[in-house]
Order: sequence, then structure tokens, then C-alpha cells
Amino acid sequence: MQSVQIVEVAPRDGLQNEPVTLATADKAELVGLLAGSGVRRIEVTSFVNPARVPQMADADELCALLPRGVSQGGEISWIGLVLNERGLDRAIRAGVDEVNVVVVATDTFSQRNQGVTTDEGIAAWTRIAARARAAGLRTTVTVAASFGCPFEGEVAPERVADVLARCVQAQPDEVALADTIGVGVPAGVRALADVAADVASGIPLRWHFHNTRNTGYANAITAVERGAAALDSSAGGIGGCPFAPAATGNIATEDLLYLLDRSAVWTGVSAAALTPATDLLASTLGKPVPGLFAKAGPFPPPAG
Repeated sequence: MQSVQIVEVAPRDGLQNEPVTLATADKAELVGLLAGSGVRRIEVTSFVNPARVPQMADADELCALLPRGVSQGGEISWIGLVLNERGLDRAIRAGVDEVNVVVVATDTFSQRNQGVTTDEGIAAWTRIAARARAAGLRTTVTVAASFGCPFEGEVAPERVADVLARCVQAQPDEVALADTIGVGVPAGVRALADVAADVASGIPLRWHFHNTRNTGYANAITAVERGAAALDSSAGGIGGCPFAPAATGNIATEDLLYLLDRSAVWTGVSAAALTPATDLLASTLGKPVPGLFAKAGPFPPPAG
């Protein structure tokens, strides 16, 4: 049976774009429920300027509350997103296991999102990768806006190839390609899978899809068919990019798990196991989650 790893991003990419800021205790409860579901990699927070992303202002406090040990599926790896060396310093002190560093494929988006050009972002990633490796942390570099940019429009696969080729010189443990604003389609996934096979051969490939135009799940299954090592998803489908007009959220973990399970792709996690987490999100955010599995339930339905 084919397999793919699920990277749960609701505590970070999910919550950072929600208008309601959860209390640290509620975030810790959410993380505990996600860990209990069997998900083994959780992107729990981002170590960024709290003035720019107030939803992540409690990153250090949250990490101090993280359950350490094992989930039902094995040892959990906690991931923190960092954009610069100050963020890395905080991540190391907080005791995360992995860092995810974002390099944006277009200069305009990079400057709006991170205050640096793409070239400067690659240089920062290179420094962070060396220091993180020395500290014993696993590293991922995510090339954001790989499918399209809200400011510059289409992003050519050749541009992604150039950025990714320069990033892999810093020897990441994993590379990720992100449809940050939810404009990708399966043909684009196949084109970028070819890019990664060419310039990042032998490095595990992770994908990050948003469902802004209802193509996220088609993209995810296409990525699996092209040998994806890992897929990002967000419990309940919450979140999205603040620069994506009318963003509707990430792909929902439980919806993705249903799709993969029915397609004979092993993840080690069941969609039903996410129900306590999605219930908590709906309660604390004060609205139904966007994901559909939470409404429709499993098929076949449980016996009795």
C-alpha cells in the first residue's frame, strides 16, 4: 500500500489567519487532541514578530505546555515556522524538533510578507539551515507562492526551479512546495513535481495546498500519485493566506484523510480521530469549521 505522512498545520497556518485569537490554554488543548489522534508531525506555532502576527504572540508560552512523549502513532515531532535568525533563536530555546523556513518565489510577495527579497530570503534560509542543523533540529524549506502570486500573477515553473535549486544547496532534510493562495491545479502539481525531481532529487518532497478555489484535494491526490512524502493539512480546514482574496482555508485534514483512506493510501491516522479537535475549533472560534467530513461523517457509517 502506498503511504504519505500528514503534517498538521492547524495550530499555526490555521489559527494565524482566524479573526479570533485563541487563549494559550485552548491552543494547548487543541495540540493535545491533535497529538492524540495519531498525527506525528504538528506545526505548532511560528516564531515571528507578534506585532505582525498577534495570533502567534504566545509561541514561547505554548511550547512550554506541549505534551512530550508519544502519540498513539509514535513519537511526535513539533515544528516551528521561522523566518529569520531571531526566530530560530526562539525556536531553539522553545525546544521544537523541526523548523520550517519559508522562502517566497516572488519578490513582491516576499517583501510584503517578510520584508526581504527572494534573494535575501534564500540567504537567510542558508544561515538558518546551518545553525539549525548544528543545534540538532530537522529542517524544511518551503517555497511559497510556487503556483501563483497575488501581486505578480503566474509563477513560471522555471522560477520555482531556480529558487528551489538554490535552496537545496543548504542541504534541507525536506523541501516543500506551497500553493499559498490556492490557485493551483493538478497540471501545475505535475509540472512542479518534475521540477523537484530535477533539482531536488533524493530529498523528501512535502506539499502545502489551500482550497481557495476548491482544487486543493485534487492537487493533493495528484501529489500523492507523483510520490509525495508528506502533505500539509489543517484540522477543520481553518486558516488561509491573508494575501489571498476570499481565501476559504487550507485543505481539511479529516477530508484529506477520508480521500486517502478510500484511495488505499496509508497515513496512520483516521478521519474520525480528528472529531474532538474539530469540535473544539468550532466551539472556540464560534463558527462551524469549513471542512465537510465534520458535517457528513464517515462512510460506511459506524455499525449500530
